[in-house]
Amino acid sequence: MLVSRRVLIAGLAGTGFGLCGFVPAARAGVVDLSPEQPGRLHASRNDAAIALVPTTFDFVTPGTLTVGNAPSNPPLSTYATDAETVVGNEPDIAWLLAESLGLKARIVPTAWADWPLGLQSGKFDAVISNVTVTEERKAKFDFSTYRRDDLGFYVAIDSRITSIREPKDVAGLRIIVSSGTNQEKVLLEWDRQNVAAGLKPVEFQYYQDETLKALAIASGRADATLGPNASAAYHAALKGDTRLVGIVNGGWPLFAEIAVTTRKGSGIADAFTAAINGLIASGVYARQLERWNLQAEAIEVSRTNPPGLPKA
Repeated sequence: MLVSRRVLIAGLAGTGFGLCGFVPAARAGVVDLSPEQPGRLHASRNDAAIALVPTTFDFVTPGTLTVGNAPSNPPLSTYATDAETVVGNEPDIAWLLAESLGLKARIVPTAWADWPLGLQSGKFDAVISNVTVTEERKAKFDFSTYRRDDLGFYVAIDSRITSIREPKDVAGLRIIVSSGTNQEKVLLEWDRQNVAAGLKPVEFQYYQDETLKALAIASGRADATLGPNASAAYHAALKGDTRLVGIVNGGWPLFAEIAVTTRKGSGIADAFTAAINGLIASGVYARQLERWNLQAEAIEVSRTNPPGLPKA
């Protein structure tokens, strides 16, 4: 039986240039990392959504929507050029929701591992930080979806690969993926199906440094990468040396979504869901995703507490 090859490439410490690394020098017009954010979109007051805010809900600061966010992954969120202001798609979502509800927005930077405790302890009113809806998390939190949880296959700009849409398309390819992630789980299952069908196995490549990932693609040592589409789309827009050839949902074969996260039973999730649907209807939502090159991850409708990824 054919057996997949797995290659671990040890890397240098740190986070240099790469698919997920921050690159301060951008091509003109691609992305705005200024603290002023002159291109940020605005939302009109949504009275229907405001009416859904429970009278018993106590905001951390009256008149302000306080949002927890881990600013480490552009274009979702990162620090602006002043190294202090948090900017990106998720801060923009926070501001749009705040304006929809007649509030100001305050972004509180927090480590990813700390957001559950921060939310439960009342440090934030909500968390907007690339949180996937899962059944395990739904036991403790409520959700209002705002983006698809998509993974992207990216190749070098001059690659002969034009499309990766289904398992047979990865047969025999050398693909970079991160260990222990949803994307590895999806790729392992695709590879299992291919091997069972007599197709060539995938060569899994694992890197510990983002610089080496980019070099592997540029030099042809790897054929493709599979990872969170948002990060890879940012890199592609910024550097122009990679391109998207396929999207697969992070919950494959199920459907996973990213959502505004709130305290279980606080009652405010429906207000956020209504506000997001108002942004979708007005077209502001689509323009906001385009601003950060994330239009491929748009949803058609926001839902409160949809089915989440099942417990492992």
